Amino acid sequence: MPEQVEAWWARRQRSKGTTMPYSVGQYREAWQSYPVLVRQYHPDLNRGITLSQIPPAAEVYLVWVCVVGHEFVATPEEQRHRPGRSRRRSTWCPDCAALAVTRSPRGAAVALVAGVRDSPADAPAAPVRTPKAPAISGASTLCATSTAEGQAIGDAFRSDCAPRPASAAEADLRAKLTERLNFEPGLNAVRVARPFFTHLEVWPDIVISELRVAIEYDTTGRDGLEHVGRREAVDRRKDRMLRAAGWEVVRIRCGKLQPIGPHDLVAPGVTSKLLDRLLDELRRIRGDLIVDCYLAERASD
Repeated sequence: MPEQVEAWWARRQRSKGTTMPYSVGQYREAWQSYPVLVRQYHPDLNRGITLSQIPPAAEVYLVWVCVVGHEFVATPEEQRHRPGRSRRRSTWCPDCAALAVTRSPRGAAVALVAGVRDSPADAPAAPVRTPKAPAISGASTLCATSTAEGQAIGDAFRSDCAPRPASAAEADLRAKLTERLNFEPGLNAVRVARPFFTHLEVWPDIVISELRVAIEYDTTGRDGLEHVGRREAVDRRKDRMLRAAGWEVVRIRCGKLQPIGPHDLVAPGVTSKLLDRLLDELRRIRGDLIVDCYLAERASD
């Protein structure tokens, strides 16, 4: 059960028999993937204990301050798992998240009815909602427009369901890799054995069907919400499904993101040095002889 930071620190001091149970910087790597939380945390509000002294799984209540100035209490696990489906910066603060709901059209209408309308006669009529049909046991929830079911497990293909490239850096990486390596362009999906949410397909950033390798370009995004917390768990699940289909995954991890797979590369951005490292990693995965057959300069000779 979580406890106050003073009681938690004192208990750890007793159990470890030292006044400094965790040294400064001990958990720096565990927190550096969460730059927003690093900015939200203030040692002066937590008895002088730095964030790098706190294990991510510690059951302790900590004080955080969001960019707006809201001060709130949450455990490390609660904060690290706030990123979900929402991509709003307000996700990191419960007060900001509540205000964001209030500012939505539906939330604003509810606030207007609650704060301005004086009588039921003045209130707008509630919208008529059509009740949803009860779920049928065993009924398919897969996307009806997906063409994945016509593909064999492990096949790469072009899917209309795949999202567009998320960043300019991703497009830059694809363009520079195309200059160095010959692979079929336009493929954006791989058929997997089990549903990934509502599809029997996953959508890597770059699909190299000749080598059966998927490349992902990961950053935390503008608001620090991408590829952390629950989103990291989704990334791991996606990688497992690709490997089960006979593929390998290389993730380019930027913005202090740490590797989550055996072939991941940490890089500050898309550079020539990164391309060299990526080709070397492809050789480790599939072998020098195979990869070198697809090198662009060899094909031009």
